[in-house]
Amino acid sequence: MMNYEKKATRESYGEALAELGDKYDFLVLDADLAAATKTGIFKKKFPERFFDCGIAEGNMISVAAGIASTGKCVFASSFAMFAAGRAFEQVRNSIGYPHLGVKIGATHAGITVGEDGATHQCLEDIALMRTIPGMTIINPADAVEAKAAVEAAINFEGPVYMRFGRYATPIFNVNPDYKFEIGKGIDLAEGSDVTIVATGLMVAMALEAREMLATEGISARVINIHTIKPIDRDIIIDAAKKTGAIVTAEEHNIIGGLGEAVSAVTAEACPVPVIRVGVNDSFGHSGSVPALLEEYGLTPANLVAKAKAAVALKK
Repeated sequence: MMNYEKKATRESYGEALAELGDKYDFLVLDADLAAATKTGIFKKKFPERFFDCGIAEGNMISVAAGIASTGKCVFASSFAMFAAGRAFEQVRNSIGYPHLGVKIGATHAGITVGEDGATHQCLEDIALMRTIPGMTIINPADAVEAKAAVEAAINFEGPVYMRFGRYATPIFNVNPDYKFEIGKGIDLAEGSDVTIVATGLMVAMALEAREMLATEGISARVINIHTIKPIDRDIIIDAAKKTGAIVTAEEHNIIGGLGEAVSAVTAEACPVPVIRVGVNDSFGHSGSVPALLEEYGLTPANLVAKAKAAVALKK
């Protein structure tokens, strides 16, 4: 794979807020983590439009709901573990139930917070947010997509959960024709033998796995699903029909995440073998990011192995 520049999606989240603050009228709330979530970039530029709610995530979400009830766009930010986990009740009842336009910027998702360990490695947030009716979930794959997602969320009616990472990942969306659209998957590479459907940091790994598979005569299609909900059923069904086997890849528990969403689509519309790559119903633990990715099988090499297994299951 090409030697792309790397950048954490949380960095682009903060930069996007500051850049878009000139174009759109919105407020930003944080829960005492502005330096880590990068909302501090917005705070420095627009101090009068930034509010630190302290280490009280449930209260922050309630404040955001109150602001959104007036019709104003508002972002509420914290680590994924706290935004989706600790504040789940407020997200469900104060934002989801009245379908308010709060945009949740959840950073430090997945095991790639590394040494912070299991308590901060949120592997359940997509599953939790998927259960809330009307919640839109976006998991950008790189810095370009992260910025595009923020602007799309501003112009989107209703609640949005955006998942950002701490770990620097390849910026591969360098095509000037790149277009982000909520609810639409992106075909990154064509293939005929198997499809790798990936989200977040696993998308770049899927592209690398495709190159490795090609050396063994296996043609892999790669699809970037940046919007987990609503998921792009059409692109998944098309891939199932044309390649006959799917591997999903996510930095999340395989229970309740992208893999289950894709499996539901194929089971209902076009049953084909689906193998899920993710964290297998376990907690993370403290360690360096490369070591953790290797331990949990979130690597191009494991995607290659699973793709071969999926192809072998085809009738």
